[in-house]
Amino acid sequence: VVVTADGYILTNNHVIDGADSVTVDFTDGRSLTARVVGTDKPSDLALLKVDGAGFKSAALGNSDAVRVGDVVLAIGNPLNVGQTVTMGIISAKGRSTGDGTGFEDFLQTDAPINHGNSGGALVNTKGELVGINSQILSNSDGNIGIGFAIPVNMARRVMQDLRTKGKVTRGQLGVAVQNVSPDIASSLGLKQSNGVIVSSVTAGSAADRAGLKRGDVILTFDGQPVHDMNALRNHV
Repeated sequence: VVVTADGYILTNNHVIDGADSVTVDFTDGRSLTARVVGTDKPSDLALLKVDGAGFKSAALGNSDAVRVGDVVLAIGNPLNVGQTVTMGIISAKGRSTGDGTGFEDFLQTDAPINHGNSGGALVNTKGELVGINSQILSNSDGNIGIGFAIPVNMARRVMQDLRTKGKVTRGQLGVAVQNVSPDIASSLGLKQSNGVIVSSVTAGSAADRAGLKRGDVILTFDGQPVHDMNALRNHV
C-alpha cells in the first residue's frame, strides 16, 4: 500500500522476507525497484521506498474507530490474477492467531482474502485505509471467510519507527502472565474471568519497581481494559 506521495510503501514482512531485491508494479504499468527501509517481524510489517514523487497514496483512517459490522473492502492480487477487490464486514477486533510471540491486534473480516492479498489494503467505505491484510485461517488453505488485517493505527506507529530509526522500539513491563480462566477466577474469588494473572516478576524491572507481585491480577493498563495477555502486551 502506497502511504505517502513521495513513495513510502507498507507491506507484510513475510511478503519480502528473504528477498534479494524488491520490485513494485504499479497499475499504470510502471515497475520500480524498491529499497527496504526496515522490517518488523513481530508485527509482520515492512516499509519500502521507491524513488519519485506524486504517487497516489492511500488516506490513513482510524482503526480504533472501526466497529464490528462495518463494511470493508480488501484489495490485493489473489492467486496472481491481478488487482482484485472483495467486500465484507468487520467480524471482530483485537484478535490474535499466534503463539504470543508476535504483536497481534487483528481486525477480523469475512471479506474474501486469499494468497496474494498479503500486504494489501483493507479500506472502509470512505476509501480510508483501516488495515493491512496479513493472514487467513483455513483448513483448505483458501478463503473461508476468516481473514485478518493489521490495524492501521499499529501499522502507522511501526512505520514511523522504521522511517525514523530503521527499527521498532517497544516497552517491556517485566512480568510473565497467563490469562484468567474461569477456574482461576473461581479459585481467586473473582466475579469475572478477565484480565491476566502475574506468574513471575523480573527482578529490577519496571514491574518489580512498581511493586507487582506473583499472583496479582492486572485488570487495566493506563486506564484501558486488559482482557487477555495479548491486550496487555499491545498496551505496553
